Amino acid sequence: MRETIAIGLAAGAAILLAYTLHQMFLVLPDEAAQGAIYRILFFHAPAAMTGMIGYFVALVFSVMYLSSGNFKYDSLAASVIEVSLVFSFVNIVTGSIWARIIWGIWWAWDYRLTSALVCILIFAGYLMLRRAIDEPTQRARLSSALCIFGCVDVVIVYKSIEWFRNQHPGPVLSFRTGGGTMDPAMERIFYLNFLAILMIATALVLVRTRQESTAREIDSLRRLANAT
Repeated sequence: MRETIAIGLAAGAAILLAYTLHQMFLVLPDEAAQGAIYRILFFHAPAAMTGMIGYFVALVFSVMYLSSGNFKYDSLAASVIEVSLVFSFVNIVTGSIWARIIWGIWWAWDYRLTSALVCILIFAGYLMLRRAIDEPTQRARLSSALCIFGCVDVVIVYKSIEWFRNQHPGPVLSFRTGGGTMDPAMERIFYLNFLAILMIATALVLVRTRQESTAREIDSLRRLANAT
């Protein structure tokens, strides 16, 4: 059932991406100030949004594990964080490409970019922690605590362009600005592309959750065999 849902999500995402790519490159005009490079926004921001949503989903699963002790929630949290980290990395890479074209530099140590990098390091540390601890309960508890801590930085990433003066551009979407500076036709394609990326992320999480559950079962059998 899980595999069927994942395949359906991937197929739906492929159809949406085919449509949005056609609109992006063959229908929508270049942006007045940035030219053609503005199209990277259709991947840069959705990747960031997908990653942040994923971290907060993992936060919920981590809290559920700590309150119940059910390893199912720990597996879900770990799977979501793995996938979210991939999209956070895509966000950093696409942002650096945009910055090189528009700013003339690959990186700027402003609040938004620095906090986003710290976020990646925290959740990369989460995965390293899980691989460093063999005892399942200790691993789940410590990684859940680190996830909760990491989500504090996710809030800082999201709010940094409102709290601090940044070189990073301000919000352009209507839900953040109360009217928006992005052309409505562009914003419509943006949200469709975001939906496609979110569907891909969900499909990947379903696959990773199945793999994580299988790995946990194998580990339990190995421990049982060693005990006897």
